[in-house]
Amino acid sequence: MAEPWALALFRKSVLKQRKLAEITRALGPTGDERCLDLGSDNGVISLLLRRAGGRWASADLTHEAVASIRELVETDVHHVDASALPFADAEFDRVVVVDMLEHAPDEGAFVRELARIAKPGARLVVNTPHLKRTLLRRLRHAIGQTDEKHGHLRAGYTAEGLRALLASHGFQWEGHRTYSRFFSELVDTALNWGVERLGKRGSAKGMVVTGADVAKHGRAFRAYGAIHPFVWAVSQLDRLVPSSGYMLIATATRARR
Repeated sequence: MAEPWALALFRKSVLKQRKLAEITRALGPTGDERCLDLGSDNGVISLLLRRAGGRWASADLTHEAVASIRELVETDVHHVDASALPFADAEFDRVVVVDMLEHAPDEGAFVRELARIAKPGARLVVNTPHLKRTLLRRLRHAIGQTDEKHGHLRAGYTAEGLRALLASHGFQWEGHRTYSRFFSELVDTALNWGVERLGKRGSAKGMVVTGADVAKHGRAFRAYGAIHPFVWAVSQLDRLVPSSGYMLIATATRARR
């Protein structure tokens, strides 16, 4: 059986591979626990999290993203409003928010909903842009890759700001890390620029590459596959960069009542 398109693309994405590694590390074993991933882009993260164990539900904010996720995982996929999640109180042992917090119109209402659906003692993992003022950020804005185009209602979070937001709604902070430094983000900027040149339009969840996009622009994606070793080599230069990363991942637990 042919490999799903999203997995083939995932194997060529340095940033998505690192993101999954960081999420998996933060989650810990999921076993037979009831778990939820929110905002997992085109669904490849949802698929790979389910393969690692657990009873998963998946959800996102746009119909395009939900359709792409459903194409890969089929069941228990939901189109949601961030301020009113369609899940029962204390339903989940693990909740993973993947690049969605910065898209939520009301961050407080969203985190309040996360607290409602999480069991006492449940683990929350939040992956979001790390708020930094850098030359690369100015470059992105100069070429049109603004927060607005990517559907970001907020540019990102500092660890201190995220900790305060979660604490105000009953989550106890466990810790955080940053990842994806200058060269990985430079590669991601170039790839987003290339996808835009193909005519792909952003949405409220940013630039979501779907199976239809891969089918329509197969030659372009195959060409990217050919240069992937070079892209990977550039991303490895991150090891030479001493500063913090452009992505922030944090873990917290739902306070026991």
